[in-house]
Amino acid sequence: MATKGDFTDNLGRVYTFYTGGFIGFVIFLAILEQLGVPNRIIGYLFVFMTIAVYAGIGILSRTMQVSEYYVAGRKVPAVYNGMATAADWMSAASFIGMAGTLYAQGYNGLAYILGWTGGYVLVAVLIAPYLRKFGAYTVPDFLGARYGGNFARSIGILILFCCSFVYIMAQLSGTGVIASRFLGIPFEFAVFVGLIGILVCSMLGGMRAVTWTQVAQYIVLIIAYIIPVLMLSVDRTGIPIPQLSYGQALQSISALEAANASTYLAGAAPHVVPAFGGAGALNFFSLILCLMVGTAALPHVLMRFFTTPSVREARVSVGWTLLFIFFLYFTAPAYAAFAKLEVYENVLGRSLASLQDIQALPNWVWTYGQIGLVSICGKAASTADAVLAACQAANVTQLNFKAFTIHPDVVVIATPEIAGLPYVIAGLVAAGGLAAALSTADGLLLAIANALSHDLYYRMIDPHASTRRRLVIARILLVFVAILAAWATINSPGTILALVAWAFSLAAGGLFPVLVLGIWWKRTTSAGAIAGMIVGFGITLFYLLWTHPTWGFGQPVWFGVQNVSAGIFGIPLGFLVTWLVSLVTPEPGKEMQDFIDSIRLPKGESAMDREMRAKEAGALGH
Repeated sequence: MATKGDFTDNLGRVYTFYTGGFIGFVIFLAILEQLGVPNRIIGYLFVFMTIAVYAGIGILSRTMQVSEYYVAGRKVPAVYNGMATAADWMSAASFIGMAGTLYAQGYNGLAYILGWTGGYVLVAVLIAPYLRKFGAYTVPDFLGARYGGNFARSIGILILFCCSFVYIMAQLSGTGVIASRFLGIPFEFAVFVGLIGILVCSMLGGMRAVTWTQVAQYIVLIIAYIIPVLMLSVDRTGIPIPQLSYGQALQSISALEAANASTYLAGAAPHVVPAFGGAGALNFFSLILCLMVGTAALPHVLMRFFTTPSVREARVSVGWTLLFIFFLYFTAPAYAAFAKLEVYENVLGRSLASLQDIQALPNWVWTYGQIGLVSICGKAASTADAVLAACQAANVTQLNFKAFTIHPDVVVIATPEIAGLPYVIAGLVAAGGLAAALSTADGLLLAIANALSHDLYYRMIDPHASTRRRLVIARILLVFVAILAAWATINSPGTILALVAWAFSLAAGGLFPVLVLGIWWKRTTSAGAIAGMIVGFGITLFYLLWTHPTWGFGQPVWFGVQNVSAGIFGIPLGFLVTWLVSLVTPEPGKEMQDFIDSIRLPKGESAMDREMRAKEAGALGH
């Protein structure tokens, strides 16, 4: 016990030492690169050393205490919970996919930044402090208590499983992209490499291990994200603040497009998308709404606020989370701009007329082409012969923006190599991407396993299960879900960002209306909540399957709304059905309405804390 106290009392010193150690490790690898150590060895060291550190934290934080496993004992200070939440939040979609989407879509890609950051305002104002006052272990815990029974809890478990599972697929896809590139192994095997680190962190220590691991992962991912774009900013503009200097990169891109549109555009959209209209505006704002509402309903995000010592700390924690997220989101547009400028200047415009011309393309084109992430003339850039044949068939003799395709998920990872930065920087970015993907996957797997072991098994099947049995069940389910998610990822039907957007829509349609109304409208009834969850989640899932060409039926979209914004139908219907059914069913009893009043008050002991204290007192008395 003294060791735990010492660790908690010295968090600043511990993580300062960790940060210095990580920077020293990067410098050490840079020296190895200068001494001629092969790039492959440096890539292996980055991947395995970072995973080993996270796994080590998981082993050191292993626990058999229920409160430590599910909510880290509710002893996490707000600043560190904010850092852990930011790491939990900034997944492979934020680290890997966001800049790539801005690269490909320009202005329209800002919907992701606006939606995700705006969502935390909803979290802070509408939900997080009140769930912490309730004191639950999981979101289905709240649903079961608020709506009085296992039916609402069961539906909550189903929704949690679906949205979290899709989100895990996105993270494992990110680890697969990184590991396959830097370890030189097929994507199918690379997915399982990342899975090992995830399981060791989350399986042994639960929320306690995941929390302290995510703090470490945030440090890695933010350093890894900022350093490359800072170096590009200094090289291009002489200004070491990329967030302020990338406007010059955009001006250079505009000048190149204007000077030679046939090369830099060739039928593609310019880097700054013109003002949208009609369905474009509808999709832009629909996506923002779905991402905002989904942020406030994602179970693995809300679960993080159950770990703080008090309601006040939960509120402060949201503020710290926004600050830590801001550092990356404020940098993403700069990353996309400098990456696109490097592609424009170093790749586009090259001759494709002969085999020798094609063989002279940069090495990174072939490196990523061999794993299917870069294509030329519609053909994966795996061999020069294949590319030449494809370009001759398409009558393309000069590489233009339309003929050159780089997968959005690889833009961030490939930018250091595109720009000719030292290989150690590429390895650093890979380590950051792994940190982002692993941190979120840890939280998601834990959310699913906790819901199944605590809400399904303990609350509904065996209320008298011992602590040891509950934790063993949680760990078995964790492994099972992780392997199932890895298998699904290998057959993944979409990009990282698309998978994440689907997860947000499912959470938004299924959970947000009943969480908000459950806290802010005492008249909400159990029947209303159940009906609202079924309709909101059901219509969102139906639209995803109805319109998706791989998972579902590939049918036309409704009113021009893209598949990733499916929640735009489920959210209003969820609110409407919950409201209407609640009005025609008997209102909750006075005890429940008083309970709702109590969780809105910032002070006082939570219901779950009182329950735990009563059990402890009973055990001592016995």
